[in-house]
Amino acid sequence: MTTAPLAIPMGDPAGIGPEIIAKSWAVRALRKLPPFALVGDPGAVRRVWNGPVETVGAIGEAAAVFDRALPVLAVADAGSITLGTPEIGGARAALQALDRSIALVRDGEARALVTGPVSKAQLYGIGFNQSGQTEFVAERCGVAAEDAVMMLAGPSLRVVPITAHVPLAQVSAMLSVELIVAKARTTAAGLRRDFGIAAPRLAFAGFNPHAGESGMIGREEIDILAPAIAQLRAEGIDATGPFAADTLFHARARTGYDVVLCCYHDQALVPIKTLHFDEGVNVTLGLPIVRTSPDHGTAFGIAGTDQAHPGAMIAAIAMAGQAADRRARA
Repeated sequence: MTTAPLAIPMGDPAGIGPEIIAKSWAVRALRKLPPFALVGDPGAVRRVWNGPVETVGAIGEAAAVFDRALPVLAVADAGSITLGTPEIGGARAALQALDRSIALVRDGEARALVTGPVSKAQLYGIGFNQSGQTEFVAERCGVAAEDAVMMLAGPSLRVVPITAHVPLAQVSAMLSVELIVAKARTTAAGLRRDFGIAAPRLAFAGFNPHAGESGMIGREEIDILAPAIAQLRAEGIDATGPFAADTLFHARARTGYDVVLCCYHDQALVPIKTLHFDEGVNVTLGLPIVRTSPDHGTAFGIAGTDQAHPGAMIAAIAMAGQAADRRARA
């Protein structure tokens, strides 16, 4: 829809981020990917890839370069790093690239953000005070972390964890009607805006085995989930459940909804990663910008070995481009 490129911060330069971005560029024509630029350290790409790389002075130059070389906007120098070994210098460079990329998209110089994988442990070592990139992006966009929704999407399944990176023992106390309704509203709006689903169908997984067996093995479904679903339906949102999670993800069940809202992290991420490990995309809903990310980490163990599979990065780039096009048409 536009010639503005996507901005892709490289992630941790000691991980697989630079490699999977470069490999995505290599199949740009085959996969019909929109123009994008890697934002970060050109040296990080050249360490892991011998294809054409061209440094650009501004991200707006990326479209003109894209057919012949991977455009790189140099905004960080990771210095001397060891592939596969997370270091503070790499974390600083990753954070610089991320911060600059957010600004580029927020200011309209790039049309979507696709984030490379980072090491949160290393980021914490340099004063990073968010629980992840999602929360950092939300903050930089002026959105409260609780108002941003992490959705994992693959070809046949979308899931939203209502709670994410918290101990399982704390989940029950964190669940509330207000939290569930807020996450669901943002999810429904995001599916309409970025995925073109006019009337999204939201299914809810129960918290307890067998969705609580009518209160025999837990009351979260009765006391929290059911009232939240009733409120959503009263607002005109197609919300159903809560359903037993163990029967919610097989092929026939997946035809009955557009997204499943799950009570905790693994309830959502186990099925999406089982079905779509190499194609899963992390999408942040509720932001003024489009943001996606491959649904995997830095994979330090294989960095620099040419074993990294770019499938999830390719899917994240394609999904970001499609969402940006839908917003441009709106």
